This record gives sequence, C-alpha cells and structure tokens, in this order.
Amino acid sequence: MDLIVRTTRKRLYLGDRDYPCALGHGGARAYADKTEGDGATPLGRYPLRRVYYRSDRLAKPETTLDCIALSPDDGWCDAPGDRQYNRHVRLPYPASHERLWRDDNVYDIILELGHNDSPVVPDRGSAVFMHIAKPDYAPTEGCVALKREDLLSVLAAISSQSHIDIRAD
Repeated sequence: MDLIVRTTRKRLYLGDRDYPCALGHGGARAYADKTEGDGATPLGRYPLRRVYYRSDRLAKPETTLDCIALSPDDGWCDAPGDRQYNRHVRLPYPASHERLWRDDNVYDIILELGHNDSPVVPDRGSAVFMHIAKPDYAPTEGCVALKREDLLSVLAAISSQSHIDIRAD
C-alpha cells in the first residue's frame, strides 16, 4: 500500500485513512530544484527503505521493513562533497553530519525515504525521512513528520513494496 502526501493540505493518506503531517519550512520542491539545506520537502515518488528507532524509548515498531536500533554513534552525512553524502555514518565522522540520537523525541522513529539515494547526487538533499512531529506540527528541515501513534500505525500497514508519493496538490 502506498502513501500519498498532499503538500498543500499537509495530509498523509494511506488507503482510506489520513493523517495530519508536518513538512519542510522551505515548502515543497521538485527533485531538479532541491538543494542541500533548502528546508524543502522533495516532490516525487520514493521507495521506503528501513526504520531506525530508539530501543531505549520504545519497542521495535511493528512493520515488515528492516528495523535498526539506534545508538549514540549513529549519524547521517549531509556534506555534498563527501563520499558518504546522504548515507548512514558512524560518529565521530569528519565531514558535516546530522546526529540521529537526539535528546528530543523527533528521531525516536525514523523511516528512511529513498530520496536521492540511487544514485546519490551531490547537493540534491540528504536525510529526507519520515519521523515524529513536534507537538505543534512545526515545520521540518524537509522531512515528513507525523504524530508518534500515527507513524506507528503507518509502519504497521506498509511493506517493502510500498512507496511514498509527495504531491503538490
């Protein structure tokens, strides 16, 4: 079952269910216009890769996708010139990166979206995830964010054959 995000409505649809979501503070942009650090959610259709989660804060999510328990040394490279750009890395890492082990709960569950990963194109955006929204659904840095319970419900309903289709309508 595929996920559909309608960016103008800020809603994620899964079959007959729909959920409010937060999107990037930079709006939504086509892949060709997406650049690192623009804060935009990328428009397009992407596969769903794997789930990362904080095992110290919640049980392994119910899903058929591969699940990886996070640790304090997990990061994601966001340096366009680095050979590990838009890839999971172990910290400390010499190039610019994002820490996946956060003090807040936003990354307690991360669904990796297959944006700019096959192949990776420098500066087209990195670390585009689906993760937990802040309580007020504040804009993200370009990710799609859902309330924790909604994200867990979505994870239970999707499979490795599912995609996310982010639409500007």
